[in-house]
Amino acid sequence: QVQLVESGGGLVQAGGSLRLSCVASGSINGINGAGWYRQAPGKQRDLVATITSAGSTNYTDSVKGRFTISRDNAKKTVYLQMNSLKPEDTAVYYCNAGIRVSWYRSFEDYWGKGTLVTVSS
Repeated sequence: QVQLVESGGGLVQAGGSLRLSCVASGSINGINGAGWYRQAPGKQRDLVATITSAGSTNYTDSVKGRFTISRDNAKKTVYLQMNSLKPEDTAVYYCNAGIRVSWYRSFEDYWGKGTLVTVSS
């Protein structure tokens, strides 16, 4: 079984920084693309950033220039470096990745349970 576990969330003041990590574990043959999403209470889950298997990245407009997504394939880990945090960034952040458990299986989406980021003013 595959599991994604996020960590690194917490309380930070506006203008501060936080680094989130997402570690994949279990029977994993390969990881394709990955991304970070966030959801505030009463809001839908929105895309924050994505990264391809080759390292190409994309960001939602509201975080461009402030957030950086990266990955360490050897560690099966995806990161989200968040700088210049704003109160509007407050949300539960979820890790998502396309993973296949065997070479003969297709890639499927997996989700972590989330880590809470709270930015105070």
